[in-house]
Amino acid sequence: MQKNPGRELILATKPFAKEIKWKSWLYTLSTITILMALFSGIYFLNNIFLRSACSVAAGLTMVRMFVIYHDHQHHTILHRSLPADILFKLYGIFILAPTSIWKRSHDYHHNHNCKLFSASIGSYPVMTKQKFLQSSKTEQRSYLAIRHPLTIVFGYITMFLYGMCVRSFISAPKRHWDSLIAVIVHISISVLIFVHLGWLTWLLAAIVPFLLAFMIGAYLFYAQHNFPGVTFREKDDWCYEEAAMSSSSYMVMNPFWKWVTANIGYHHIHHINSRIPFYRLPEVMASIPQLQEAKKTSLNPADIIACFRLKVWDPNTNTMVGLK
Repeated sequence: MQKNPGRELILATKPFAKEIKWKSWLYTLSTITILMALFSGIYFLNNIFLRSACSVAAGLTMVRMFVIYHDHQHHTILHRSLPADILFKLYGIFILAPTSIWKRSHDYHHNHNCKLFSASIGSYPVMTKQKFLQSSKTEQRSYLAIRHPLTIVFGYITMFLYGMCVRSFISAPKRHWDSLIAVIVHISISVLIFVHLGWLTWLLAAIVPFLLAFMIGAYLFYAQHNFPGVTFREKDDWCYEEAAMSSSSYMVMNPFWKWVTANIGYHHIHHINSRIPFYRLPEVMASIPQLQEAKKTSLNPADIIACFRLKVWDPNTNTMVGLK
């Protein structure tokens, strides 16, 4: 019987797909405690530089907590824990990614990762070069706008406030009622901060952290599957294991960014087996040599520019290319 290398790779990761419950709670509670302390610093410290530092640090910590939330939504950590369910449902509302829309769209993304013509749900749309050239000017502009760097920079509004919340509620109000709750809670708290605590506290507590966190999050979503060397496949040629290794990046990061992103840079491993807790991903990478052959990108400016230059899929060369 012929062996399936992809299936064997998934099986090799199974021993790591077990959480260490005390670690899950430790990282969850320590991160939420740090986040609360930083927001408290914004409110209570008198020095503008310290308050600004707390604001930026809060945005970075929100990214980490989002990835931990993301693991919980995969049932990877703290599954069937009522306190964890309550905590993460509240965080989903706080982060403008309520559980109903986030889990549905993200699960779809995992099952259709880099599959042409169906990969855009839970990810960025991808057109073939031919389809783009045959599209109307309006369709071309819409497509390029979604993938534009400014759309990612302002992911707070474009991807989360509108895309995750407003759009999902309009499309299915009964299914995504928590999206409306998230918008109401978010805007209400923002207005209360502005009215009662002033514009500066509003800027540092309600604008800067969210702009920063969602900008980083939106770029991570983009670069994890839009990088030099990425491959896309038609439905009939698509394979889950190959998509994980060939269409999901290993984003090389220093220890600081690994902490901020809770190891989401090991994205190819996450797509091979989403039940591996974020804190075990480096262990898996070190233990399975085949995973070290992943396609790489990074947060270096040159790599970021290279990722943004990619616009459409060219089936003739099997590469993502620019328009020129």
